[in-house]
Amino acid sequence: MKVTIRNISKTYANGVQALKGASLTIPAGMYGLLGPNGAGKSTLMRMLATLQEPDEGSIHLGELDVLQQKDEVRKMLGYLPQEFGVYPKVRAEDLLDHFAVLKGITGRQARREVVEGLLRQTNLWEVRRQKLGGFSGGMRQRFGVAVALLGSPQLMIVDEPTAGLDPAERVRFLNLLSELGEHSVVILSTHIVEDVSELCTRMAIIDKGRILQEAEPLKAVAELQGRIWRRVVDKHLLPRLEREHAVISTKLLSGRTVVRIYSTEVPGNGFEPAEPHLEDVYFSTMSGHLGQQQEKEVAS
Repeated sequence: MKVTIRNISKTYANGVQALKGASLTIPAGMYGLLGPNGAGKSTLMRMLATLQEPDEGSIHLGELDVLQQKDEVRKMLGYLPQEFGVYPKVRAEDLLDHFAVLKGITGRQARREVVEGLLRQTNLWEVRRQKLGGFSGGMRQRFGVAVALLGSPQLMIVDEPTAGLDPAERVRFLNLLSELGEHSVVILSTHIVEDVSELCTRMAIIDKGRILQEAEPLKAVAELQGRIWRRVVDKHLLPRLEREHAVISTKLLSGRTVVRIYSTEVPGNGFEPAEPHLEDVYFSTMSGHLGQQQEKEVAS
């Protein structure tokens, strides 16, 4: 099972072009869609979830046409949007039971088994009788996953799932998503590079409605070996370094600034080689430095 997206474009009534000819092939397993807020990620996720239509292009889930066979796709779909509401005065197991009925699981015994299994899988069994209004952010996210998993979906879409979670909840949530990726296509849409680096075997970087890069995270990082350089400087030197080098990121460290640059040659100027990581791939791609270099290499 894979998702095939070809030449998807979408312009809203206010003139904002959310997607511009986006094409992706998403295999089974964990797939990261990485980009800043407003890049077009949520628009694409809503299209995959059959909630929105593109202006042009096609989307297929296996042999199913996502745009034409919505009912069939929804039977195979689990969707956790960036924001979702719950009934705060309803107990977790009661609401999940209600959603199970809506999903078509009408037999009482079968439904009881499914609800218990999902609450245990998402580590919510001990709080199953607690009202949802008392859940923490991470508990609510895990409840959302439980709802999305009803019917054993073959395509799971999670949109910005770790935003606002504390570190412990984030780890628990990512571990849960990793388990899900062993059995289906799981698309993780996020602006948090760490989430992708820890979970995904493939990823795409999107910005301003365009797919800038599609790659395997480990391979993309390896290809930057020898091209990332680091220097700690006083902040007032930063404007000059930005004029002289391809600066991809800066970070404050004990009152000074850590500058990372992209260069295929030894840059001098006090820079030392740095071990690349996925943030370097992301920032190099977003700044255009990586794409420009790849074009040069193809031309040569």
